[in-house]
Amino acid sequence: MAPSTEPLTPERILAATEDMLRRHGAAKATVVDVARALGVSHGSVYRHFRTKAELRGAVTKRWLDRTTAVLAEVAAGPEEPAAKLRHWFTALFDAKRHKAGDDPELFATYSVLTTEISDVVDAHIAELAGQLTAILQEGVTQGQFEAPDITATARALFEATAHFHDPVYAPEWSRPGAQESFDAVLGLVMRGIAAR
Repeated sequence: MAPSTEPLTPERILAATEDMLRRHGAAKATVVDVARALGVSHGSVYRHFRTKAELRGAVTKRWLDRTTAVLAEVAAGPEEPAAKLRHWFTALFDAKRHKAGDDPELFATYSVLTTEISDVVDAHIAELAGQLTAILQEGVTQGQFEAPDITATARALFEATAHFHDPVYAPEWSRPGAQESFDAVLGLVMRGIAAR
């Protein structure tokens, strides 16, 4: 491939890496392959990402951050807390379901990568738990929710709904009745924290 005239930026490298992952899977998306696709030397890529693991961590974070950003908008939105919490969980399920259904090859690849890069996944989950905590705090303050330990409750709600956002369950998200199951679980969650 002819050398590129565009400046090499981390964003270009991440976009090329994601394209390689989509087309060839995690095994083929090496730094050399990414560099070749960009028309640069692998040393140029290493100037931005010191190791293959660092590059994979960055591209995985970028992928997860797309969902985090959508949910952050919901968490910061003007809805009253109960509606916001319902909206947040619905947006999470929709985002995960779309990632799995709209681009199954890339979703499968990222499912592999997230098992290799647990610190990135842990940070993503912590950020989502933080958003949930903020929504719960708002609801407790306004008298809509009861949660003696807000942080523990946020974590419990996240775990209680894992069937609808943990990638291990992705094959079930497109089955008949998945939406009804989600609605039923979310209804239980909402009733469980409602102020008496």
